[in-house]
Amino acid sequence: MKTYLISLFSPDGPPPAEVDLGRVMADLEVVNDEIRAAGSWVFAGGLGDQASATTIRRSDPVADAVLTDGPFIEAKEHLGGLTVVRSDDYDVVLGWAERIAGATGLPVEVRPFVDQDDPGQVPTDH
Repeated sequence: MKTYLISLFSPDGPPPAEVDLGRVMADLEVVNDEIRAAGSWVFAGGLGDQASATTIRRSDPVADAVLTDGPFIEAKEHLGGLTVVRSDDYDVVLGWAERIAGATGLPVEVRPFVDQDDPGQVPTDH
């Protein structure tokens, strides 16, 4: 079974006043429940505002790390949330991603994890 990352991209700033976050969260939970019922659920969550980020740079293994408050780059959109699922059917994953995009109105990206034959790369259930 492959593992996929479904990324949600949020615009900068607070949600527009016309966005009903209660409805959005309820619609997302319907999709999350379907993913759980299919046995494909791994993890999902929203992320804090970009200003809460810390960027870490380290040029080589022996250099001191440089920590910077905030994001690495200025952008009009940023990673706002994510869902990790497992499935043998990519079309099913795309369907979930389409429903997440519909529930949130946000752009969504689906990407498989690499090296899934390596046990160190596969999510565990504990």
